[in-house]
Amino acid sequence: MRIIGLAGWSGSGKTTLVTKVIPALVRRGLKVATVKHAHHDFDTDQPGKDSWLHRQAGASEVAIVSSRRWAIVHELGDAPEPALEDILAKLSPVDLVIVEGFKRHPHPKLEVYRAAVGKPLLHPDDDCIVAIATDAPLAGASVPVLMLDDIEAIADAMAAEAQTSEHLVPRETA
Repeated sequence: MRIIGLAGWSGSGKTTLVTKVIPALVRRGLKVATVKHAHHDFDTDQPGKDSWLHRQAGASEVAIVSSRRWAIVHELGDAPEPALEDILAKLSPVDLVIVEGFKRHPHPKLEVYRAAVGKPLLHPDDDCIVAIATDAPLAGASVPVLMLDDIEAIADAMAAEAQTSEHLVPRETA
């Protein structure tokens, strides 16, 4: 399993890019999984549904299974957020995992950058950034700069720069 990340500030277009690049990678015959980091409370359940009620009643883990998909919702309670490596270990085998977020974790990443967001580049302060995907020319970068609308070039870079999970340096929650 190889890992590549997309990092950038909120509003830079990471999720939009993920949804455009996955089909390009799948067309190349790759089986792709994603891991998305959320900086806020989120819920995959709908209040009032049976699985939500199970968790509200105190179940620490609830599996939801149908003929089309399954999911396990794990309540952390007071436990710390799991490390990226722990989450990766729970995934089924795939060719490529795209990690959205975890911008401080030491894995290879493409930075998604839009000057209009008003935040600084993460590059060059993060030596794990292998390329920058942006919506306007960017001078002075020491890594390749790709245009956000060039999905094939971004897919090429992601496939080329992905690293096997065994090469990741474990770090506490990023």
